[in-house]
Amino acid sequence: MLGRAARGAGRLLLQGARRPGAGLASAPQRCASSLPMNTMVLFVPQQEAWVVERMGRFHRILEPGLNFLIPVLDRIRYVQSLKEIVINVPEQSAVTLDNVTLQIDGVLYLRIMDPYKASYGVEDPEYAVTQLAQTTMRSELGKLSLDKVFRERESLNASIVDAINQASDYWGIRCLRYEIKDIHVPPRVKESMQMQVEAERRKRATVLESEGTRESDINVAEGRKQAQILASEAEKAERINKAAGEASAMLAKAKAKAEAIRLLADALMQQNGDAAASLAVAEQYVSAFSKLAKDSNTVLLPSNAGDITSMVTQALGIYSALTKPHAAKSPEVTPPALEVPRPPRTELPEVDPRNSS
Repeated sequence: MLGRAARGAGRLLLQGARRPGAGLASAPQRCASSLPMNTMVLFVPQQEAWVVERMGRFHRILEPGLNFLIPVLDRIRYVQSLKEIVINVPEQSAVTLDNVTLQIDGVLYLRIMDPYKASYGVEDPEYAVTQLAQTTMRSELGKLSLDKVFRERESLNASIVDAINQASDYWGIRCLRYEIKDIHVPPRVKESMQMQVEAERRKRATVLESEGTRESDINVAEGRKQAQILASEAEKAERINKAAGEASAMLAKAKAKAEAIRLLADALMQQNGDAAASLAVAEQYVSAFSKLAKDSNTVLLPSNAGDITSMVTQALGIYSALTKPHAAKSPEVTPPALEVPRPPRTELPEVDPRNSS
């Protein structure tokens, strides 16, 4: 008998039942087919709470395990399951903020936290929570537009859970989660949404293409700018290097010339240096006349060009006049510069080869 009573206490059946309520469709309800009988010794299953009444008044809640009751006086009035209960919220119509009618359904997850309130606070706690979820869902959808319904589904679920918990606290029930399963949109509205999505995608494609063109133009302009900067810097460096090379060359030439002059001065101080310098000047003076007729038809010659001896003598006289101040014994007294008479230049007319024949 005890085993049969324990098996009867743990037997719960699920059956669907619909109740009229202001045009609202109810969800399948969970109810016990039969309550366990008082056999004085009872075994309560885990995660169940048996509410006991003594002479029609609440007495206590049996804990899982072995329990003892007084026959006839005590009666098991309610059996509450403490497990998480999943309730399917039927599909219903709701109107959004922008006057679009939607067909929406969901799934409700709840748990009985206080078996006493769940037994005496409401007649059918599961049915009450289901109806509350439907009304709350319609109320929350009326605050959102159609676009926000799809984007803010998580916030909509959280708002429904908060609204249910505020009302179901007096029933000893806590809503854990609420999830929207399907949202059905009217066909014409669905077509408009598809057209809007396509237009938005074309817009994004056009914007991305224009941004790519802009970035390309900017990159090309930046490349040209950098190329011009690098070219100007290269030209600047080239000019600086060229100027530095020319300066170094001029300095090297000046040093070489100074060294040559110093060596020439030392050579002139040697024995017979004046005679050697006179010979060199005479040779250069004579060779200069041989080059006058090569560059131009007009030739300038001294009046005594046929007298080579006088020309050499004149060149030696010029050299002697230039070197005479350096040969003076007293550096304080500078003799006056000698004026070397210059022979008059005679311009020879250009000879016509036709007349010479």
